[in-house]
Amino acid sequence: MKLPKLHKPDKYVGLYVVDFGDSSTSLTTGHCGVGFTAEEVAELLESRLYRDCRVYKIHKAYPDGRLELKGVRKEIFQLETGLFFYSADVQTARGDYKRLVKIGIETDVPCRAIVQLAKFSDNKFAVALIYPAEYDDEISGWLLANNYKTSGAAEGGTNAVSKYYDEEPEILERHQLWSKSSFESRTGEDLLAATKIAVQR
Repeated sequence: MKLPKLHKPDKYVGLYVVDFGDSSTSLTTGHCGVGFTAEEVAELLESRLYRDCRVYKIHKAYPDGRLELKGVRKEIFQLETGLFFYSADVQTARGDYKRLVKIGIETDVPCRAIVQLAKFSDNKFAVALIYPAEYDDEISGWLLANNYKTSGAAEGGTNAVSKYYDEEPEILERHQLWSKSSFESRTGEDLLAATKIAVQR
């Protein structure tokens, strides 16, 4: 896979490279595109034409234009993951919930996410943060950067989300967080037309 030369490569960190494969195959075009958003990659992978592409996330960029890439499993774009912060009383849980919502309102959350205050029993409560699995690293970094800590046990991952849904706790409060991404994702014909372009942004 030969990557195109990028102007200001650092602005591509967190975006994706899509390798459209070998031009000898019938469903691919034999080139790659740099700078797709997660939403765009998810839509491409859902299409018949591009479901077999390889996807890489841009983790680092260097001034000379080199990129550090990490391969991403396609299934990630169809999964939800989450973090769950537990406490034994509703006052502590409500405080943790309010602090997380405040951070989400006052800072730029990396992606859309839902925050819920959940009750499992009279002595088990949780603050749930659920988001698309492809943003796991960004969400972890965002929580660390904002010094979000709780005093109780915590767990995370896609299995933790499934378990949470299966247990059906009572949702006491909920808040939707929205990303203020500087990149607007394309859809439909606009996105398909863009697959012919080597540098997306």
